[in-house]
Amino acid sequence: MDFVSIRIITGDVARLVGFYEKATGVPAAWSTEDFAELRTAHATLAIASTRTVPLFAPGSSRPADNHSVILEFLVDDVDDVHANLAGFVTDVVAGPTTMPWGNRSLLFRDPDGNLVNFFTPVTPAAIEKFGR
Repeated sequence: MDFVSIRIITGDVARLVGFYEKATGVPAAWSTEDFAELRTAHATLAIASTRTVPLFAPGSSRPADNHSVILEFLVDDVDDVHANLAGFVTDVVAGPTTMPWGNRSLLFRDPDGNLVNFFTPVTPAAIEKFGR
């Protein structure tokens, strides 16, 4: 088995895709106006409209209602990324902080309220874990 993607259901695909394109620097690949993907080397962030939910199971997903998942992106220098996002990301939950497990993390919310963590490994063990 291989974990390949996570999908966010949203009421405004264009807005959320634009946010993630700007925040990550990764261009989206659009399949339809209701579905786009931001593909990185190791995983894909899929963004789909509420109109796609009935294709799987009607009523099975609600947009902007996540209270348990954090989307995490490995970045080269979280402090630089934080500086570059100033003025763009308006809902910063926690500025760059070094965590006990060795990552320096920036936690913020996307326009739908989903938590996003940009992090950089900074301790020898964390650096080794992520091969950096």
